[in-house]
Amino acid sequence: MIRAATPADVPVLHAMIRELAEYERALEEARASEEQLRDALFGPHPAVFALIAESDDAADGGAVAGPEVVGFALWFRNFSTWTGTHGVYLEDLYVRPQSRGGGHGKALLAELARICVERGYERFEWSVLDWNAPSIAFYKALGAESMDEWTVRRLSGEPLRALAALAQSDENPNRPTSLSI
Repeated sequence: MIRAATPADVPVLHAMIRELAEYERALEEARASEEQLRDALFGPHPAVFALIAESDDAADGGAVAGPEVVGFALWFRNFSTWTGTHGVYLEDLYVRPQSRGGGHGKALLAELARICVERGYERFEWSVLDWNAPSIAFYKALGAESMDEWTVRRLSGEPLRALAALAQSDENPNRPTSLSI
């Protein structure tokens, strides 16, 4: 079953984000706290959204314990200046190893595709690590095309602060007087 995340899901979402970071060989980079995640998802101005995949197969000593959270998709809206429409950018898709192959990942992606179509969004995009062959094969089987001619660029840490300092400089004649988002 796929459903929207609730504030009660934040601890398990946080745990799965850390599991994903470990799988992607970057656990030390996963520094977000539960509070940051709660604020981003459920604060006064939500910036991201999450879907939860649940399995009814949870069992404890043979007794059914109820639905178990087995995966998630965390996404946000983006915008295409070429199409003039919003789209969905999938930041993270994760299904716990013991639940892979059960259709949860496909169901999460299908729900995001449904959201795109329902809202008139023309693009559904995400990134995948080039060494993650199982995920690449999965996405290919769904018909997702590789955008090989595009290369992701990122500023963070000191380079980000250095570029920001240029905008904050009193010597910058193009500095905006105020800008709020």
